[in-house]
Amino acid sequence: MQTRLSQDLLETPAGVEADGILRSCTHCGFCLATCPTYQELGDELDSPRGRIYLIKQLLEGSPAGAATRRHLDRCLTCHACEATCPSGVRYTRLADVGRELIERRAPRPLRERITRRLLRMVLPRRRLFAALLVPGRLLRSALPRRLRESIPVRRHPTPRWPVGNAQGPRVLMLEGCVQPALAPAINPRTARLLNAAGFAVIRTPSAGCCGAIDQHLAAPEAARARARRNIDAWWPEVENGVDAIVVNASGCGAHVLEYARLLADDPGYRSRAERVAALVREPVELLSDTGLPLAAAAAVPRRVVFQAPCTLQHVMRLGGRIEALLTRLGYELTASPEGHLCCGSAGTYSVLEPTLARQLRARKLDNLLADAPEAVVTANIGCLNHLAAASPLPVYHWVELVDSAPA
Repeated sequence: MQTRLSQDLLETPAGVEADGILRSCTHCGFCLATCPTYQELGDELDSPRGRIYLIKQLLEGSPAGAATRRHLDRCLTCHACEATCPSGVRYTRLADVGRELIERRAPRPLRERITRRLLRMVLPRRRLFAALLVPGRLLRSALPRRLRESIPVRRHPTPRWPVGNAQGPRVLMLEGCVQPALAPAINPRTARLLNAAGFAVIRTPSAGCCGAIDQHLAAPEAARARARRNIDAWWPEVENGVDAIVVNASGCGAHVLEYARLLADDPGYRSRAERVAALVREPVELLSDTGLPLAAAAAVPRRVVFQAPCTLQHVMRLGGRIEALLTRLGYELTASPEGHLCCGSAGTYSVLEPTLARQLRARKLDNLLADAPEAVVTANIGCLNHLAAASPLPVYHWVELVDSAPA
């Protein structure tokens, strides 16, 4: 693709990067077949190729308006196009540049600015979110549908954190911001499984939100600040030779993998960010090859369908790993047509784009339930919460289906 970016942009790192990404696009259209919003809406401007064209116009000085912003807002940042692109176009990075640019050039209406600011204030703060969730659950039935679906009913009783394993490889765990309140069983169960597999799990309470929420809402400086805070929280253990940083929400894991890129221009954090990113592991990477006598949990269905989160398959590139482990444990996995398409959760997307998010979820559930499973299984808290709000079947995180006791 030919470009004509202004000289002032080409003198900035972001401008040079964007110019290179634009030039790598050949307009082939392979991305259209894997883009959820294009599949749903049929509008070229709601496809990666169309959005690339819009961002190119912005970078070349065309006026920024509400229509352009709307098409960029509709992007789920699901990375499916990147996994398909034969030219290796780094579309997600280009989308970040476009969003940041249009936020500066065409400020949003006050109501939208307030909503986004509140999401960035509440969701990353674990204690504040948990405190607000209590009255939210009490008032859930009286809330508008858009908010009601974002507030799940209380899930299973929270198991105690295991006492710990002082021996064996040492791993850190990112506990996340909303997951401990929305699904409090996932982290303790993950720790229990890791302990049983011989890992010593180290908790770092000062590590918080990974920064993905800020990044996706065009607040890159805030995202980088959260990355630095987490690196500082983990660094003493990293220096002491910790073996991995376990992240059981694939959306967070995918973002922590980006720390090296996000802080590439920060001399105080660049090398540390690279080391942290290299330590990130999804629990299945540590558990599937341990030889531990894992077994299917006792109180859950055996015929299940696995919904592979976009970040798990397109960013972490772990497609098939969890399915293989569940099959090994005796679960019968049913088919999941269109497994590459996003469920519509996408971080704050289901709150900011509720109509399209519900359409995508309905399509996803139709596919997931087509082969008559008894439960839905996933690997990301956002997907779990979004699907559970409309699924007639229970929705589990995969660690809830695995027990460390012998069969």
